Amino acid sequence: MHEVIFNGPEGRLEGRYHHSSNANAPVALVLHSHPQHGGTMNQRIVFDLSHVFAQRGFSVLRFNFRGVGRSQGSFDSGQGELSDAASALDWMQAINPHAGQCWVAGFAFGAWIGMQLLMRRPEISGFVSVAPPASHYDFSFLAPCPSPGLIVHGAADRVVSAESVKKLADKLQAQKNISVDHVSIPGADHFFSGHIDTVVSTVDSYIAKSMVMA
Repeated sequence: MHEVIFNGPEGRLEGRYHHSSNANAPVALVLHSHPQHGGTMNQRIVFDLSHVFAQRGFSVLRFNFRGVGRSQGSFDSGQGELSDAASALDWMQAINPHAGQCWVAGFAFGAWIGMQLLMRRPEISGFVSVAPPASHYDFSFLAPCPSPGLIVHGAADRVVSAESVKKLADKLQAQKNISVDHVSIPGADHFFSGHIDTVVSTVDSYIAKSMVMA
């Protein structure tokens, strides 16, 4: 992936971008975990999620939220980070005006931001939420969830309770005309230590299935 710098609401944002050779390739935006708890675009799960999408033929962007790495600005408790994500999507869509699909993926805090972006951008056609922090943030804005997607969680996660994620997944699955898959990985903690390969294979299988159905 190539290093890129693009304009955000509070200054420059730093990212890594993979451009597909197919002009009609789908695009994917991948968002990292909480900036104040070590989250960056280079953490293992974010890197691997980006690679999965790239291997499936997507043009992919992952980037640092404001105040992380070389991205300008400072942490804004989610509101500013949502604006950063919207700017990142704008940048990627400008480069890929003929993209057939648009996906958003996120890990932890990034999953929360990604789901908010999903509600604001009708062009987003699919999502992947890894360890969405349902016990820390309000997800009631997903009423209804506008796109199908995948939720992955670690059954041994002590940061985000498995019960809260299951409750979120059950609520989304109960909505009409939408399909949300929920996969709980046995023995996996919040960072999926020793289980990242399982996360990768789960996400890859879901993307492959979704692309066939599209």
